[in-house]
Amino acid sequence: MNARETFGDLFLRPPAGRDDACEHGGMSVRAVFANASEQREVASGETVFSAGDSGREMFGLISGAVALRAGDRTVRVLEPGDTFGEMAIVGDAPRSLSAVATEPAVLAVIDERAFLFLVHETPMFAVQVMRSLAERIRELDALG
Repeated sequence: MNARETFGDLFLRPPAGRDDACEHGGMSVRAVFANASEQREVASGETVFSAGDSGREMFGLISGAVALRAGDRTVRVLEPGDTFGEMAIVGDAPRSLSAVATEPAVLAVIDERAFLFLVHETPMFAVQVMRSLAERIRELDALG
């Protein structure tokens, strides 16, 4: 980040040569992930986090696939554009599931400061996080 860039500039500018479509007055959630100032590459089979870990960040899946697991059971396989690890930001509790890359993946790393900014500046981001949490709760309920 140079002296003239703001935190918002880092998250909300489209990459050079791209004109990403906006959703409901803000940049698309997928474009927000692609422009995250911190990205992490993970190899197939690599654990992003384990159930019981503490966490101070959530993730947006830019590319690849990540499985959310409860023990040996896969709860859900995430696709690009999905979020995970949200509970570390919205509630101060240990991780409830494990996240393991099922193929090489690129993740947007979103800490609390970035999360609050994104919720404020990109309303569809907040909606996606709420939808993701609701779906995960339903899936865990179905597992019994």
